[in-house]
Amino acid sequence: MAISLKAKKREDFTRATTNQLRREGLIPAVVYGKEKETRTVSVDNLELLKTVRDEGRNAIISLDIENDSAVDVMLHEYQTDPVKGDVIHVDFYVVDMKEEMDVAVAIRLDGEAAGAREGGVLQQPLFELQVRAKPRDIPEEIAVDVTDLGIGDSISVADLPVSDKYEFLDDAETTVAVVLAPDAEVEESTEDVDFSAEPELVGADDKEEE
Repeated sequence: MAISLKAKKREDFTRATTNQLRREGLIPAVVYGKEKETRTVSVDNLELLKTVRDEGRNAIISLDIENDSAVDVMLHEYQTDPVKGDVIHVDFYVVDMKEEMDVAVAIRLDGEAAGAREGGVLQQPLFELQVRAKPRDIPEEIAVDVTDLGIGDSISVADLPVSDKYEFLDDAETTVAVVLAPDAEVEESTEDVDFSAEPELVGADDKEEE
């Protein structure tokens, strides 16, 4: 069952009104989807963050729009303030519960690798998997057991358990986890590193909505 979240209609798009909404603890948002009319709304900042924290990034949300019918949506994108880091705008995508969609799902490594106990270093090159599934079948995360990994062993996408509810879209040979020998870890961490490069933010558009 989808978690419910209330939304208010938004018709005044002036900067002053938008900033006032944010001061009142509301986040401006748009609701759109395939062959769906785009609607502009606002949602409570704390309620949205609580929903994402409790239900996960790919949760199905029943968006209860003021004086309108509720729609099933997923949080598609969000924008943050480049200075404060606060969420300042979100995009909700209307989902068809019968239609498959592609989403990113977090990977969680479980257990202590045998090779790590022997002095090796467990590394996780991949933190998200691209998954295709119907909205209600999207897993909250993909758990990967690394207990039996020895030094030099690795787990690739091809090694992950298959499911009849979803499929992985990443290349089958993509490494998910690997245990490196201590010397290999030292060499890898000091080789070909550009210390002048600036970090790049991923997953959010820092441009403030006007």
